[in-house]
Amino acid sequence: MFISLGPDIAVAAQINADDCARAHAAGFGVIVCNRPDGEDAGQPDAAEIAAAAAAAGLRFAHIAVDARGIDDDQIAAMAGELAIGGKVLAYCRSGTRSTNLWALAAASRGGDPDAIIAVAAGGGYDIAPMRGVLVRLAGG
Repeated sequence: MFISLGPDIAVAAQINADDCARAHAAGFGVIVCNRPDGEDAGQPDAAEIAAAAAAAGLRFAHIAVDARGIDDDQIAAMAGELAIGGKVLAYCRSGTRSTNLWALAAASRGGDPDAIIAVAAGGGYDIAPMRGVLVRLAGG
């Protein structure tokens, strides 16, 4: 299931190759994997999803976020994907890391922290504890 966070961004739990065609049909232009390979047994690796994305006519980016957290390079990479334009589908194990990374990237691009928090909440993700970081990234 794709969880919309806005007109140009949705997040999802782990997708499979078949989901790439669904994403294309739903108007997405890029799939961003926020999961490191090998995180769980049986998880499709990024190369498998990348091949399915390409076959479906989608761009693919792998911005893996692991237990160490999200760093500035990952925020910049996600901000770059958002800046290209078009509809983005980001996925991880549950959608939480993808939501967090999207929020940080959106703030780094000047997004309003309170609006970002509200959008995430609308998708079922509570990122209010990140408000201070979002404010800092937004230049506030």
